[in-house]
Amino acid sequence: MSSFLTNSSSTTTPSASTGQELINDITLNNPPEDSISDLSFSPQQDLLAVASWDKKVRIYEIDSNSGQNQGRALFEHDGPVLSARWSPDGTRVCSGGTDKQVKLFDLASQQSTTIGMHDAPVRAVRYVECGPTNTPIVVSGSWDKTLRYWDTRSPQPVTTLQLQERVYSMDSSQKLLVVACAERQISIIDLNQPQQVFKNTMSPLKWQTRSVCCYPQGNGFAIGSIEGRCAIQYIDDNEQSKLGFSFRCHRKTPGQGGPGNGTNSSALRSASANSNESHIYAVNSISFHPIYGTFSTAGSDGTFCFWDKDAKQRLKAFPMVNATIPATCFNKSGAIFAYAMSYDWSQGFQGNRADYPNVVKLHGCKDEEIKQKKKR
Repeated sequence: MSSFLTNSSSTTTPSASTGQELINDITLNNPPEDSISDLSFSPQQDLLAVASWDKKVRIYEIDSNSGQNQGRALFEHDGPVLSARWSPDGTRVCSGGTDKQVKLFDLASQQSTTIGMHDAPVRAVRYVECGPTNTPIVVSGSWDKTLRYWDTRSPQPVTTLQLQERVYSMDSSQKLLVVACAERQISIIDLNQPQQVFKNTMSPLKWQTRSVCCYPQGNGFAIGSIEGRCAIQYIDDNEQSKLGFSFRCHRKTPGQGGPGNGTNSSALRSASANSNESHIYAVNSISFHPIYGTFSTAGSDGTFCFWDKDAKQRLKAFPMVNATIPATCFNKSGAIFAYAMSYDWSQGFQGNRADYPNVVKLHGCKDEEIKQKKKR
């Protein structure tokens, strides 16, 4: 089988879509049976963890040359799983869900254990390295408005941080941990001093936060909202004043069509006086490329795009996939981009049809799609 990484259609204008770019994308075998909530590649090898509303976390082994894949492991919660992430050494997966539990799964023994509990559903988990000794810790953010750090050897949290609101999204990179909460609240934590919040701030976006993702360098983060906007943020105030900005994405205005501007009915709609409607879609997922530092956004419009924040330009728009995209991630080399096609609840329970797909696709990334363009 020829490599799906090099076999996808090319285009002379990489930022435009020909409609053929996804034709060779590989479908993950034996996918979840309900909506997909999180995707995470191992930082050590091509193993993909998939969290789902069917109460399970599945781990798949992927051949990076052919895209061929098979199930490697599976573990369960007592309710829908909302987040699953790998340990830095790739030996374990932590997870959290609506059963309020934080679990840890060991790949070698194939055993999962409950290492922590919250008072409300656990929205996000991350494996982080704290302090000057880089102590490995599982951190969990919950709708109980707390952030809790777990040493896997103790049932009690090492530290509990009281937050201003419920946790909606969370990410970490290097010694940066960013927690995006309800009411547009953002808590920034320096993992050298994890027991305190470094800075509380408000999202620069006007509407509810949907996703956050830290830059690989750990000096800032991108944040996406339900109003089809993304903001580029830096921790240092000087960097922020020079380099920070926000931009529109995943929208469709009258007369527009094509990639990045889908037309499904899950859009938020804002009508102007002459009743021309703009369709505005949630930015569900942001993922940074581990090598180039460029990034993807994916939304309720059923499209994903690749961007370069430093050049402030869109690198590539992809055609619609005919389902909302709730989660995405790159593998450790950035050669594979995984995206989930399943219902994101943006249209309420009415939109959750029995025939809605629950699929994970693997897209082989080419440099002309994702690498920064040379300045003219």
